[in-house]
Amino acid sequence: MQKLFIKTYGCQMNVYDSERIADTLSPMGFTLTENPDDADLAILNTCHIREKAEQKMYSDLGRLRDRRDERRQENEDMIIAVGGCVAQAEGAEIMRQAPYVDIVFGPQAYHRLPEMVARAKRAKDAKEGKIGRGVGVVDTDFPIESKFDTLPQTEVSRAAAFLTIQEGCDKFCTYCVVPYTRGAEFSRPVADVIEEAKHLARLGAKEITLLGQNVNAYHGLPPVGHSEWGLGRLIREIAEVEGIERIRYTTSHPSDMDQDLIDAHRDVPQLMPYLHLPVQAGSNRVLEAMNRKHTRESYLEILEKLRQARPDIALSSDFIVGFPGESEKDFEQTLDLVRQVRYAQAYSFKYSIRPGTPAGLMELQLPEDVKSDRLQQLQAVLNEHQLAFNQASVGKVMKVLMERKGRYDGQLTGRTPYMQSITIEGNERLLGQIVDVVIDSGHANGVRGSVRLVS
Repeated sequence: MQKLFIKTYGCQMNVYDSERIADTLSPMGFTLTENPDDADLAILNTCHIREKAEQKMYSDLGRLRDRRDERRQENEDMIIAVGGCVAQAEGAEIMRQAPYVDIVFGPQAYHRLPEMVARAKRAKDAKEGKIGRGVGVVDTDFPIESKFDTLPQTEVSRAAAFLTIQEGCDKFCTYCVVPYTRGAEFSRPVADVIEEAKHLARLGAKEITLLGQNVNAYHGLPPVGHSEWGLGRLIREIAEVEGIERIRYTTSHPSDMDQDLIDAHRDVPQLMPYLHLPVQAGSNRVLEAMNRKHTRESYLEILEKLRQARPDIALSSDFIVGFPGESEKDFEQTLDLVRQVRYAQAYSFKYSIRPGTPAGLMELQLPEDVKSDRLQQLQAVLNEHQLAFNQASVGKVMKVLMERKGRYDGQLTGRTPYMQSITIEGNERLLGQIVDVVIDSGHANGVRGSVRLVS
């Protein structure tokens, strides 16, 4: 058997992609390893959203190159591959800066990895590559066929599983590269999604998270009829799948929160009372410059409808501070929105230029010290609210899916319905089970609890 190492950067979409990459390569005899030193094939599945993504990738590539050189001294070899959004956006630059890389592939091409690996192996066997150079297999095309049509079914059992239902983006936010790296919005057919959900349930999945760059823009063709289904209708159908007890979805765009989806939060008990709905900024002027297609007022109106439908819903968001031209007044409006909403969790970042995006060419780029100061102020408020939310959970009994072992012996970790990370003391037989847990204490990044004993 050959060993496969995959390092995943970034979002849950990439986590799903990495799992499917492993499924795709399994018939070739590759088994996963957590140790890159042992790998016959090492893949970096990259993300272009986070700051300094390229620097981290090149640093990891350098370490892989060193290890490959050592393996060659032992008459072994390693194929080095870069996939994901950085590969899609900067494939030629990767081959220029890291000519020892063997394969570069985009996120829409990983179903063709067996062919790429076979080509790389043939080239190496024929000694076509120069010493110290990779063999240069590059596939960053957007294929006509859907990769989902050719991917094998996963056979890996997980209590909480990801299921991609939508890819790509048509929103063209001025700071974002996703439309250029993932392509136009594409929704998988309803029948394919339901079949994969049933397969995951048969493997033991109790919770499914539906994934998409704009997951609530889902518009899949149904098994019969001609009217496309939205996400709300799809969630109702997945809730009927035997064994699926919990449903989540991410990431959503405010412009695609229709009434049917909001009603699903009221009507479908399996749909967890937690929603990640990025707003990015609290200033209409900045939102317009970002091309977000929603306003502060429309966003708050959506949240009010959600809270009417599901009063206990917990909210999460993304924020970008220091966008070009953001004034102190603009930033204060973001802080004001945060104080109004009181998010249970949130992710916040300094604006950083992504090559090829309109925002990178805008005037009035803010100094780093201004962006850092604003980020610190924002995170202080967000952290205060997250701690308060976690502490307010103390004394409540929640149903928790125990997903994995904790850091220490005898510890188990999972997620509450509100997406809080939770740690308990418990027997490993509880892994993969949904158990009643009393919340004992709330902390900055999660809660602790104890299993509620049935009398």
